[in-house]
Amino acid sequence: MSRPRVLITRGDIPSPGYKLLHQECELIEWKKSTPIPRSELLSMITGVDGVFCLLTDKIDEEVISSAGPQLKVVATMSVGLDHLDLKSLKERNIKVGYTPDVLTDATAELTVALLLATSRRIIQAEKALRAGEWTSWSPTWMCGPGLAGSIVGIVGLGRIGARVAEYLYPFRVSKILYSSRSEKSAAAAFKGQRVPLDQLLAESDFVIVTIAQTPETRGMFNEEAFGKMKKSSIFINVSRGEIVDQDALVKVLKNRGIRAAGLDVMTPEPIPLDHELLKLDNCVLLPHIGSASTEVREQMSVITANNILAVLKGNPESMPSPLKMQ
Repeated sequence: MSRPRVLITRGDIPSPGYKLLHQECELIEWKKSTPIPRSELLSMITGVDGVFCLLTDKIDEEVISSAGPQLKVVATMSVGLDHLDLKSLKERNIKVGYTPDVLTDATAELTVALLLATSRRIIQAEKALRAGEWTSWSPTWMCGPGLAGSIVGIVGLGRIGARVAEYLYPFRVSKILYSSRSEKSAAAAFKGQRVPLDQLLAESDFVIVTIAQTPETRGMFNEEAFGKMKKSSIFINVSRGEIVDQDALVKVLKNRGIRAAGLDVMTPEPIPLDHELLKLDNCVLLPHIGSASTEVREQMSVITANNILAVLKGNPESMPSPLKMQ
């Protein structure tokens, strides 16, 4: 009996997930550690039963059609889904798996680290030390705002946003505000207050974006939004780059309309080395490493593999993390 065929779109997925699929399936692999080119994806996906993909792989109508009618499952090693054509997948009754819960802690940890690195100018200070600029102790050199007594605003209080708030609460912030379409019971753990977005922007010393990308949130942080923030505020984005109008962000940072920004996501990714954001001393950029703990990435690979195997074995109800199609 022939084994099911599964396309793996990257050559460096963590070994625990890879081994699970290798034991059960015939693997069609893009063996490089760089994203699979569009032409190769369209060619290699033909005739496969399942797909193991990443955020960098656009699985749209053309790709799905190229796969053929035998395609049963697409599993992405991510919590984000904006690279998948969910409408086309649903129309063909193709199951979708993702990894929504496992990366919450790692991403929340990175968010706090990015906030502190930005506010306390850690990267800028380390560079100054290496450049020989540290000549003596100075009362004002490399100063930045602390968390104690500050107001933190979180835009989008999902799993990650709530965990970030839980981590920041013990820093003795004065209050945590959040904007959301509805009240969140998780806010009780950190005495969070739900407020309109405009109020959050106007009052917060730190604005942290953890909202999902949708057509409605794309570009929501534009010149108007930044104009409502305090000039002393710090902006942190760990959600998706497209949520921010980067030209507007560059302008407000250059004009010191806000104090600083820390970004783990941007547009495009990787960001060009001549981009204006990289020339600013009040912007900290990280290469989309929110979930980059070894343990988390291994767990993500295992969940993705098991999402695929459950469907291919005829037991979709046993998928560890299925997407419930609306």
